[in-house]
Amino acid sequence: MQYTKLGNSNLNVSRICMGCMGFGDAGNGQHTWTVDEAQSREIIKRGLESGVNFFDTAIAYQSGTSEQYLGRAIRDFAKRDDVVIATKFLPRTHDELEAGVSGRRHIEKMLDKSLKNLGTDYVDLYIYHMWDYATPLCDIMEGLNHAVKAGKVRYIGISNCFAYQLAKANAFAEKEGFVKFISVQGHYNLIFREEEREMARLCQEDNIAMTPYSALAGGRLARRSGETSKRLREDGYARLKYDSTAAQDSMIIDRVAELADKRGVSMTEISLAWLLTKVAAPVVGATKIHHIEDAARATELVLSNDEIAYLEAPYVPHKLVGVMAQNTPETAKEKHVWSTGNQKI
Repeated sequence: MQYTKLGNSNLNVSRICMGCMGFGDAGNGQHTWTVDEAQSREIIKRGLESGVNFFDTAIAYQSGTSEQYLGRAIRDFAKRDDVVIATKFLPRTHDELEAGVSGRRHIEKMLDKSLKNLGTDYVDLYIYHMWDYATPLCDIMEGLNHAVKAGKVRYIGISNCFAYQLAKANAFAEKEGFVKFISVQGHYNLIFREEEREMARLCQEDNIAMTPYSALAGGRLARRSGETSKRLREDGYARLKYDSTAAQDSMIIDRVAELADKRGVSMTEISLAWLLTKVAAPVVGATKIHHIEDAARATELVLSNDEIAYLEAPYVPHKLVGVMAQNTPETAKEKHVWSTGNQKI
């Protein structure tokens, strides 16, 4: 396993971050393909044995049960100071907006609940899950700064934002003497490369770590064309992101399979080896032991410049999809994309 400093921080993280969205009680969330606690613990333990020390979850994942599973496993299998735990908070709900709950108070409540779920006194990286158009930026940044000053958070990150929003937020933080975002978690993989337009350049210039999600495109970059799985069949959100461009993406997926055969490795290793040339630590979801084993091996695979160019050549521009397309100023006050709904948060 390789390790790196996470942007402008002192966090030494594995170059594979284990994504924990696939862990949790399927009856308490949006996903039916998640795995139970026993399976989650096995995967987390194997990840630790493989050198993974960086784990990403969120209060939105299965009503906090993902956080709970991760927290209990870390207590049993690792020393808290040896791992880096990231979790995320949701925008204010419609009810909170109506009740006048401030952004700072909202963050405080979300964070305290996550800390309870995780069974820890602090999180290493607290991530603004998506831009909250209904809450002033100053309230968000003040709330996050307060969380760091209180010792409950070491560093802050952001997810699902545009480059201009990240630049604006960090400029405001610098002006006010607040803590700044040290990482960004966006949608980025071999068949969705829109982050290269502006975000990647901003992060390179300001030393902001990129820790993208959907690193394997919901499993599409790990399977040959025509192969399926429970997640591919049941993950409606991933289908929303990828089905409309399946034909053009299949050319790239076929090249991944071709190179995997040539190099005698898995498609996961090829896909992640490519992404590791671009970012600090991709967030890789795992619902089976071999998922994290393949991801760990990807850090040892070096692609040639010709192989990288071969994988990239068929790419064509993609429209924004998922959270980035749905979370807009027009929808913010009516319905958040990650609405808590009936989730017990």
